[in-house]
Amino acid sequence: MFASITNAARLAKQKRVIHTGPPGSNFIGDLTSVLAQRQPCFTVSPADVDVLSSPQQFYNALLDGIRNARRRVFISSLYIGMEDTELINTLHSALKSNESLRVDIHLDLNRSTRPGPSSPAKAVLPLVSAYPDRVNVFLFRSPKLKGFLASLVPPRFNEGWGTWHPKIYGVDDDVMISGANLNSSYFTDRQDRYLQFKSHAEFAQYCREFLHKSSTFSYRLLPPSLHSSENYDLHWPDPHTHPHHLESKAKRALSELQSAWIEKSRSRPPPSKTEVLLFPVIQAGQFGIREEEQAVGLIFNQLAKNRTNDASTSPTVDLTSGYFGLSKLYQSFVLQSGVHTQLLCASPQANGFYNAHGISGRIPEAYTYLEQRFMRAAYGTNVLLKEWSRNGWTYHAKGIWIRPTPSSLPTMTLFGSTNLNSRSSNLDTELSFIMTVPEINTDKSALALRQKLQDEVQSLKRFAVPWRGESRCVRMGTKVLVGLGVEGML
Repeated sequence: MFASITNAARLAKQKRVIHTGPPGSNFIGDLTSVLAQRQPCFTVSPADVDVLSSPQQFYNALLDGIRNARRRVFISSLYIGMEDTELINTLHSALKSNESLRVDIHLDLNRSTRPGPSSPAKAVLPLVSAYPDRVNVFLFRSPKLKGFLASLVPPRFNEGWGTWHPKIYGVDDDVMISGANLNSSYFTDRQDRYLQFKSHAEFAQYCREFLHKSSTFSYRLLPPSLHSSENYDLHWPDPHTHPHHLESKAKRALSELQSAWIEKSRSRPPPSKTEVLLFPVIQAGQFGIREEEQAVGLIFNQLAKNRTNDASTSPTVDLTSGYFGLSKLYQSFVLQSGVHTQLLCASPQANGFYNAHGISGRIPEAYTYLEQRFMRAAYGTNVLLKEWSRNGWTYHAKGIWIRPTPSSLPTMTLFGSTNLNSRSSNLDTELSFIMTVPEINTDKSALALRQKLQDEVQSLKRFAVPWRGESRCVRMGTKVLVGLGVEGML
């Protein structure tokens, strides 16, 4: 299972080595040494990183950033809700008042073009029509659903075969990474994570280049022509590549992006002992890109090496997902590491599909079934599962936090779009990040950032209750659906 990790460690010995952390602290230093050979690496001052805690803070930061934008706004999300007119109006006002401002928006095609008046494509189309030279909207369509099957699957379910999932909210040289989408619930009562990186031109450039590369295998949204059957047109950019067979093109584009930025990273001087390191990881299993899986394997392999018989000196892991259905590979990472791991999932009532109509209403029940199976496998291990429950709210947070010991503050976190489940691994296009913070207790900025990460975890745990899924009834029909392969689409 850890063969790729061994190969990565061997490669690290042949190249420039990056170490962070004080003498005698191997976990962060050894891990970043290997990650730096495989992934782009950005150095960030801890004072330029902020951790937001609420949907309202996220929304206010997004709107304030757009209002103050000087050169560019770049947004990536699954979709934009038709009902959120304030966001669209804020973009319109910013474009109207600043003639040099450019806006790029990247969304999922299937989610954005559902039939009906609430189509997200129709929400952003007025921006494209009003500012055709300064607003670009790109819509990605997963190539997994194609041929005869594509004609059979109703629009409501076609995103089950994969979506565009990165969540990037950038303005000029500032970037906010989240798991949140852009509709009213994510601004009010749907809990997620939100990390801001301020005044970092190079990191902002990386995010823009990631989106630009992705635009080469995405449709462009245009105003309708005379012969349009919809209220908009979709333009495919490459006459030599069929949109249902873009896998090779996408893999080449994203691999070239990562390779180019890895070379840039290696050309920089080594980071100081007080700098934060930030590693982007792309997961696009449908294109054969599995950087996130490899990186998470590296993390748990290193955790296993640092585990001791004394729980008070062993590292600990907090892992959460609003859609908790760890892939078999991730389950093996957690269980075989032997590390004390606290898991947080959404209660059925906090699942976004709770009380949904039709087959979608079975989704919370299906997650209960996946949790039951996992906890049976985890029996007798150092794994504890709790569920998030807050009256009137839903749960969408995801990520990993790692502490060197149970009593210390986090020194590493994984955050971004991934739900850490089978769907994220194999169907969706994901962009996530691994951030390491130095264990330098004398540096106030680094210590403050670690405290923010600790506060973030504790804020989520404030609504954690003991997992009660073991006693919940799961209907046989739901078990059959999971067994037939729906598990991989959840």
